[in-house]
Amino acid sequence: MATNKIAAYNNALELIGDTPLVRLNHVTKDFSGSYYAKVEAFNPGHSNKDRIALHILEKAEEKGIVRPGSTIIETTSGNTGYSLAMVSIIKGYECVLAVTSKSSPDKIDMLRAMGAKVYVCPGHVSADDPRSYYQVAKRLHNEIEGSVYINQYFNELNTDAHYLTTGPEIWKQTNGQITHLVASSGTGGTISGIGRYLKEQNKDIQIIGVDAYGSVLKKFHETQEFDENEIYPYRIEGLGKNLIPSATDFDVIDHFEKVTDEESAHAARDIAKTEGLFVGYTSGAALQAIRQLDKTGKFFDEKSIVVVIFCDHGSRYMSKIYSDKWMREQGFFDAKNIEKEKPIEYIR
Repeated sequence: MATNKIAAYNNALELIGDTPLVRLNHVTKDFSGSYYAKVEAFNPGHSNKDRIALHILEKAEEKGIVRPGSTIIETTSGNTGYSLAMVSIIKGYECVLAVTSKSSPDKIDMLRAMGAKVYVCPGHVSADDPRSYYQVAKRLHNEIEGSVYINQYFNELNTDAHYLTTGPEIWKQTNGQITHLVASSGTGGTISGIGRYLKEQNKDIQIIGVDAYGSVLKKFHETQEFDENEIYPYRIEGLGKNLIPSATDFDVIDHFEKVTDEESAHAARDIAKTEGLFVGYTSGAALQAIRQLDKTGKFFDEKSIVVVIFCDHGSRYMSKIYSDKWMREQGFFDAKNIEKEKPIEYIR
């Protein structure tokens, strides 16, 4: 007797990748060219970091470095931590995360809800300060027997994950017509892996990185100089760095564009209100970079096919950029922006 096969995935990990490319119709309507968003929130962990968490841990399993019962340790602004926690639950690992204090309370609560042990470290200290999340993760790795430190900033598998998956997906989805990639750069794995793959297909594709004021990446790209004077506190999570990650392949990046906290926050809100895509802070930063680049008239023309990476979901920023209270506290609601917001009306 024949049985009907149930159309189901074995677990959430099989949902990682093959995220959709969505045309942007409103926020870029006055710009030269056509614009498409690679919406990484469609991954089961709601961000592009699912790709690297699965790839890195599978490679570690192949080498016998991790096995059921192992402890996974990582530094994270939230998204990588969530993805590692998700993969760890399914594969049977413990997960310990050192998180910067810049991470939203929403992200920290999500990490704990996924069973991770979380250490919140000050975000304003230098990378070599013993309180920094880099140094705390290293200390925990030394203290916890049998632990594995993912170290995404200096792990080439971070870049490889996007070279093997996200890059080919974009090339196929655009039928090889892409002319520009715009992506926020933190660890640099996403932009480097995608950029490397795309450049191999067509060396003329322009790879544009988005950096934050307060970060060292843009100047290092242009001068090969690490300038500590560039470093100061900023609010955008997962964007920019106060060190130079080896996961960033600066050779495949053609240009870095710096953006502000305030304009990036409003840009993310604009995406939600006009495109119906509820995206995170770095997605707003990427849109803001496109706005600035379009104004120069040097980067895009009517034939441009621009793909922008929307890294994660807006639900992770409810207590930050999607909170009117937080926006006011940051001074982000000035006269030109407050009128955009619709007030709440209470019926009594």
